[in-house]
Amino acid sequence: MRILIKGGTLVNDGRVFSASLLIDNDRIADIMEENETSRGDYDEMVDATGCFVLPGVIDDHVHFREPGLTDKADIRHESRAAAYGGVTSYFEMPNTIPQTTTLEALDDKFRRAAEESYVNYSFFFGATNDNHGLFGQIDRHRIPGVKLFMGSSTGNMLVEGRPTLKQVFLSAAAAGLPVMTHCEDTEIINRNMKAAKQQFGDDPGVEHHPAIRSEEACYRSTELAVALARECRAQLHVAHVSTAKELELFDPQDHGEHPVTMEICVPHLCFSEEDYATKGALIKCNPAVKTCRDRAALRQFVSQAPADGLLTIGTDHAPHLLSQKQGGCAKAVSGMPMVQFSLVAMLEQVVAPSDEGLHIEQVVQLMCHHPARLFQVDGRGFLRKGYKADIAIVREGRPWTLTEEMIQSKCRWSPLTGQTFRWRVEHTFCNGRHLYNNGVFDEAVRGEQLTFRQGR
Repeated sequence: MRILIKGGTLVNDGRVFSASLLIDNDRIADIMEENETSRGDYDEMVDATGCFVLPGVIDDHVHFREPGLTDKADIRHESRAAAYGGVTSYFEMPNTIPQTTTLEALDDKFRRAAEESYVNYSFFFGATNDNHGLFGQIDRHRIPGVKLFMGSSTGNMLVEGRPTLKQVFLSAAAAGLPVMTHCEDTEIINRNMKAAKQQFGDDPGVEHHPAIRSEEACYRSTELAVALARECRAQLHVAHVSTAKELELFDPQDHGEHPVTMEICVPHLCFSEEDYATKGALIKCNPAVKTCRDRAALRQFVSQAPADGLLTIGTDHAPHLLSQKQGGCAKAVSGMPMVQFSLVAMLEQVVAPSDEGLHIEQVVQLMCHHPARLFQVDGRGFLRKGYKADIAIVREGRPWTLTEEMIQSKCRWSPLTGQTFRWRVEHTFCNGRHLYNNGVFDEAVRGEQLTFRQGR
């Protein structure tokens, strides 16, 4: 199957340029700039005039809840939502039931995804206090890395104590696997929660969530993770950085053999403490959405991130039933669905090329290029000849308002409901298949298992 995407504006490798793109089966066969004509015949033509043609988004941080929590979400629904949003690849987290902390549980997730996932997939392996001996048995070409919870989590996935944490970092480094950390200090959080309950009752209002899961709780844990990574010569990626203070711990120019890098998630760029008044527990997540000052610092950091840096933008897509999002800091669960609308939410922050702020080529770098580069995803994340044809086509124009009927996630709600957007995803291609076409979805398409580090 040969498909010509004609007349669009391509965004790739820091460039924004007019070109047509030819897909041959699952690969990008050619990119024809300006007035170059297509070479050979094609079976389908997509007119991308007036649109931007981007690499498919790689979301490095999602919770699809399968197995064990499929009342909230599952691979089929959430990968469909991803495709509607221009996301063609995802890395899923290990805190399911059972947790992905054994080789058998990891194999089971790959089996499920091969049957159910509409887009490309892989899974983090979860660290516990005593499973680091398994890291060397995992095929490092199969997974993005090890997920380490250095803060409150479910089951036995909270790893505490410097000696045990150090062993996790050393074992991951020996296995050649990056460590992605959730950094919040549990002792500080528990102390803050106790004080809040004494002052405000058994279920403090959700507006107190940023004070309970505080700047100090994030900073102290992130500081420890960075120190351990450098001591152990391990590659570290800190998930969902949420405070201005944590930014001081990172060097955007860190390109060494064992870089210390970071992820900022879409909710922390969209919301601030002021939004608790209207959104309530819908925006309750861990780490918490924090102050306007924190959000401004994160946005500035994102807009100034160097093209060759290793900051990524993820979602921490974490669906729950709407009934579970009722209450305050103690009763309402934490997490929100974001994968379907992450790309358009980021594009809403794009300014004109002549203005200071976030530009569309930076969105592509942070959501496509950098995840591919950081985790060494094979053949994806860029619009290049020979690469897999994972492509999102977006248009800026007629405003539209997000309604419940548009939501593809199984939970059927979004904290962005009611928001008006200028950008929309019109087409998504996954491995050369036209998966999403202006509201028409190809149910027969299945994604592929991602591979990593084949060149190393």
